[in-house]
Amino acid sequence: MDYEIETVYYLENPETEQIKFATGSQLRYEDIIKDVFGVASIHDLPMMIQYNKGFQTCLCKSHGIKETEITLEMILRVASKMDLRDFREQYLKEPENEDKSCPFESVIRLQEGIFKWDEEECAYNLIKNK
Repeated sequence: MDYEIETVYYLENPETEQIKFATGSQLRYEDIIKDVFGVASIHDLPMMIQYNKGFQTCLCKSHGIKETEITLEMILRVASKMDLRDFREQYLKEPENEDKSCPFESVIRLQEGIFKWDEEECAYNLIKNK
């Protein structure tokens, strides 16, 4: 059984107060980067961080840091289990998700490891190594 497990990413634009979650495939093939950050590709983000003063100011305020402390991981990183909990609350509140279906693939990768969707709990649970 040879398949790639989708990694889920956390994207945050403090300038527009927008937070999104996306899989690696969505980052590659959809316009999520453009929708969240207003740039064409993920490769434009370091340049945006470096030259967009308004964005830098918002990022510094949001994280309570200085401009020299800004990192790409503050706006784009692999999602954590805690991030996914916040996402779940938001996801289940949206009317179009009343059926509580799986929001991503049934098996995903987060910072803490690999998680599998549990239909009964409507949540991802960590797959423990045996």
